[in-house]
Amino acid sequence: MATTAPTPQQLADRDVILRCREGDDDAYAILVSRYERRAYWVAYKLVGNPEDSRDIAQEAFIRVFRSIERFDIKRNFYTWLYQIVVNLCIDHLRWASGHRTRPIDDVGDVGGQAERPWERLEQAELRGRIFQVLEDLPPKDKLVIVLRDLEGLSAKEIAEVTGSTHATVRWRLHRARQLFRVAWEARFGAPEGAEKTAAKIQDAKAERARAKSEKST
Repeated sequence: MATTAPTPQQLADRDVILRCREGDDDAYAILVSRYERRAYWVAYKLVGNPEDSRDIAQEAFIRVFRSIERFDIKRNFYTWLYQIVVNLCIDHLRWASGHRTRPIDDVGDVGGQAERPWERLEQAELRGRIFQVLEDLPPKDKLVIVLRDLEGLSAKEIAEVTGSTHATVRWRLHRARQLFRVAWEARFGAPEGAEKTAAKIQDAKAERARAKSEKST
């Protein structure tokens, strides 16, 4: 039985890059469609302006196109793209005079829509506060928090993106989280204690268990 060849969209990044090197414009378009949204959100979380973030994402892909021949095929493509986006963001932040505020409505769209309107509002307000506090941090501290806590990269991946050692990233992340906490408390007061948070979690679990029990009876 003959096997069906994968479509271009199903190809691994490595194979798409090899096609790019052969001059396949469609392959480059696949990389853009696959990663442009993620590149935009990384930039947005760092620079905080939709238009600037789009420009940075576009410039990142232009640099990818120019450097695709020199890219080490053994590396992870997205980590390389992250590195380009982050460097462009750092350059932008150095150039920009002061910090810019995010419209709260824009911040509310970052993580998608919640199931209930009031939950969506609460998430928007929380994201708005998080981004306000991030704006108070030095760029390097803001960077590691965005990459680790918002983007979910490991310390090893962050080290590769930023050109730092693993130990440096862990130390910087520890310091950045401390600075974030201080900045948060300066703006909004001390967060709820761990005991209150744990109690809320237990209440939620108990409520779900009661709901399941009622359905089964």
